[in-house]
Amino acid sequence: MSDYPRARFLISADAPAGFGDDSGAEVAFAGRSNSGKSSAINAIVQRRDLARTSKTPGRTQLVNFFELEPGLRLVDLPGYGYAQVPPAMRAHWGRLMGAYFATRASLAGLFIVVDARRGFADSDNVMLEYAAARGRPVHVLLSKADKLSRNEARELLKKTCVLLAERATAQLFSAVTGAEVDAARGALDAMLARRPLRPAGAVVT
Repeated sequence: MSDYPRARFLISADAPAGFGDDSGAEVAFAGRSNSGKSSAINAIVQRRDLARTSKTPGRTQLVNFFELEPGLRLVDLPGYGYAQVPPAMRAHWGRLMGAYFATRASLAGLFIVVDARRGFADSDNVMLEYAAARGRPVHVLLSKADKLSRNEARELLKKTCVLLAERATAQLFSAVTGAEVDAARGALDAMLARRPLRPAGAVVT
């Protein structure tokens, strides 16, 4: 049974005026196109179809708000890093993200979903900078970890934690096998409760 049985879609926005209620607490999810972000959200919330998944990169172009329970929200940010997105769309994304991180008083933290086979990219670092500017905690999910061998996955986690230093916590994750979904859910709960997360590298499989 889901820890969030009342989770539901609230609204999609393509401009700051559409962001809606800014009370309570919300956690944003970001990731490069095809990083497995929507699948990660669905696995953590234990709802198969809460966030729409697609095999077509760059499909999420809006800021999607979901209510987990009254006063607590999850926000699915537009995917980034897809080369075929027109320059005008990339510029719009930049303005939209700038406005989101600058204005949301309820923002409690950020998840960055990174495909374990591709590793951290400059665009992921941009998201770290957005969160750092607001002093918000960041948790990195190294998704699709089931595609790596156990040794490869552990080495990737070690390197990622060195890269992140004190900027974020990190863990391996697989929406397919369910590996470390509970740990990710615990990180989400901690952010929503505005509790500090453990240092980078503390979540290890």
